[in-house]
Amino acid sequence: MAHSNSRPQTLPPLRHLLVVGGGGREQALAWAFRRCPEVEAVWVTPGNGGTEDLDDCKSLAVGEQDAAGLIKACREQAIDLVVIGPEAPLAAGVADRLRDAGLVVFGPSAEGAQLEASKSWAKALMLEAKIPTAGHWTVTSASEGLELLEELQRPLVVKADGLAAGKGVTVAETLEETAAAIREAFAGHFGSAGERLVLEERLQGPEVSVFALCDGDRMVLLPPAQDHKRLLEGDRGPNTGGMGAYAPAPLLDQAGLDQVQQLVLEPTLQALKERGIQYRGVIYAGLMLTQQGPQVIEFNCRFGDPECQTLMPLMGPELAKVLQACAYGCLDQAPELSVAKTCSACVVAAAEGYPETPRKGDLIQLQPDPDQQRQLFHAGTHRQDDGQVVTAGGRVLTQVAQAADFDQAFASAYAGLALVRFNGMQFRRDIGHQVRRS
Repeated sequence: MAHSNSRPQTLPPLRHLLVVGGGGREQALAWAFRRCPEVEAVWVTPGNGGTEDLDDCKSLAVGEQDAAGLIKACREQAIDLVVIGPEAPLAAGVADRLRDAGLVVFGPSAEGAQLEASKSWAKALMLEAKIPTAGHWTVTSASEGLELLEELQRPLVVKADGLAAGKGVTVAETLEETAAAIREAFAGHFGSAGERLVLEERLQGPEVSVFALCDGDRMVLLPPAQDHKRLLEGDRGPNTGGMGAYAPAPLLDQAGLDQVQQLVLEPTLQALKERGIQYRGVIYAGLMLTQQGPQVIEFNCRFGDPECQTLMPLMGPELAKVLQACAYGCLDQAPELSVAKTCSACVVAAAEGYPETPRKGDLIQLQPDPDQQRQLFHAGTHRQDDGQVVTAGGRVLTQVAQAADFDQAFASAYAGLALVRFNGMQFRRDIGHQVRRS
């Protein structure tokens, strides 16, 4: 078994992959990896109700933070590459445990994952590397936060310092809302994630997500995507993990993407290196395009969800080899990643009660979809012993479609969703309103 810490002369064969996680992002990754001609089988752990519907994909009943169970599974299945999807196992050091066992892993160490797992750590790194980001303050008690607010006399963005499953952020419109968000976090609303808060200046401008696949020294950028965080149409309602997305987001042309690489991503990778962190995984930069130029709102240490579902159908069959090269630290040996020149759209179908109290256990009816330009990725689903698929989470399914322009891509995605039914199903009808003409 090749050791992930040794740089190979040429990339070894890539036949068996393991994707860790059970959401829509992991379903999309598994689907994309199957397009690599070398790959024979993909295992997903724990997977979801749709995993086994993908050709040559199998689910394994191992928890995403069960490092010992994952190592055992990798040895039994002769896994050549492990790709860790969610942030929680990365922050918990699962990639470190697997690498220590000699496995080849795409996903940062626990130290690198602090980019996402600690907002204050990420802010300190940005200041050090002179990366453009909003002014901020870190507070450790409600009284400290409220005192600061009293002094500043303007609404702020309130962020739980730790991992809060994409729900730990309040973009307050008023002083009262800011104060309420500070009190709520310190009252335990986000558990240990909210024991420390980062309070930020509000920035103005459109948001865009950029993903860099990194090998510790080098990187390759994916097309920019735009996500829709609010639950309701017109960008109203509570923040969610994401209700839909599209790519490539026209907000950033090639020149804009190059600027983000030079101003944000390369200095970030360099700052990580200077801290002794060999970052082999995705750096996700959530950016706001302000009048002063791009500013970082947040970093994530993994593919965004649902942006990943939107992007995967645009990726060429080389993707799996590119991630393998990142995991080995030799991106210069990877084949060039080709990207389809089409538009990709995705819409999330969520359960009733999402994001606060999603309902589970509703039967999902799926009609067969003959359209090759559409993909239905399962997320919060579970397959029962009788073969029926039921809802098992807040974001249940992601309907994705590609077409020559965004109007056609979204029309197709919504037509695909019409083939899906479950009680209480909710989705936004205005995803991609920024790029749709009709």
